Amino acid sequence: MMKHLICILVAAVLAVMPAAAQTDAQFTQFYEVPSIYNPAAIGLTDFVRLRGAGRLQWVGIDGAPRTFDISANMPYKVFNKRLGAGIVMQQESIGLYSSLNLNAQIGYKLRKFGGEFTGAIQIGMFDQRFKGSESYVPDGDDYHQGADDAIPTADLHGTALDLGAGIWFQHKLWHAGISATHLTAPTIRMGGESGSGGTDEAIYEFHAPRTLYFMAGCNIPIKNTLFELTPSLMVKSDFTFTGAEIMARARYNKFLSFGVGYRYDDAITATIAAEIKNFYIGYSFDYATSALHSASAGSHEVVVGYSLKLDLGEKNRNRHRSIRFM
Repeated sequence: MMKHLICILVAAVLAVMPAAAQTDAQFTQFYEVPSIYNPAAIGLTDFVRLRGAGRLQWVGIDGAPRTFDISANMPYKVFNKRLGAGIVMQQESIGLYSSLNLNAQIGYKLRKFGGEFTGAIQIGMFDQRFKGSESYVPDGDDYHQGADDAIPTADLHGTALDLGAGIWFQHKLWHAGISATHLTAPTIRMGGESGSGGTDEAIYEFHAPRTLYFMAGCNIPIKNTLFELTPSLMVKSDFTFTGAEIMARARYNKFLSFGVGYRYDDAITATIAAEIKNFYIGYSFDYATSALHSASAGSHEVVVGYSLKLDLGEKNRNRHRSIRFM
């Protein structure tokens, strides 16, 4: 039944007119930071899972996106009910724009069909800034007008409530989830002086569109070897643009992984990562398949993380390890 449901969800998302667009923060290693896109991707292991990610997109192009993310999540129990909790902070700058998205996440877990369902919601704020004081419009020709009421000349700032929700199913061999961010399609109102030099305050608005995500992946052990295949897929749509990306990775001895991927109508990607005990570090490189490749040196991304074992059970509260076994 779950396999049929996943096929239906993929078909529904792909039915939207395909086009390339960047809505929320874009990470090539999306499979390592799934809670950015789905608030239900929390508490998936018995660890406190910490991740930090940084991305420099289209290096060599002035004003290109720069994105940073910090996420943390963990499972816990209340009255023998399994829950999950997490936080996500994203900061992104594009040209004169910068945004900050801060969310708290909570989910309820239910074991079914040999795996575990998580349904979750997130609530937070979406903060938008525009450096109007640094805007410049050339003047003195037939194509530009130095004073334009549509272009603010003062710094602008605004904040709005932001909500999201998602469902995630985790099996030991595969996972899948569907989610929506910016459920209220928040409108951020920002005030400032207009470009005409007048004293009246102009009001500018920024809209964050509702965005749907479908994510899936699996672990395929290769018999009689230390290798396993771990392909991943993400499809996203804001009802105007739709994008999809797939990553095919191989993992050796639960230590070293490497892979290649493709983002529809955007880039070919490559990644390499290492896991040492509870530490994770991964690097990815994107090569643009559009005309951007002639102006950019590609996109670079680094993800680092740590998983902390946390056992709050009563039977372990006063347990001490003998020095003979340390």
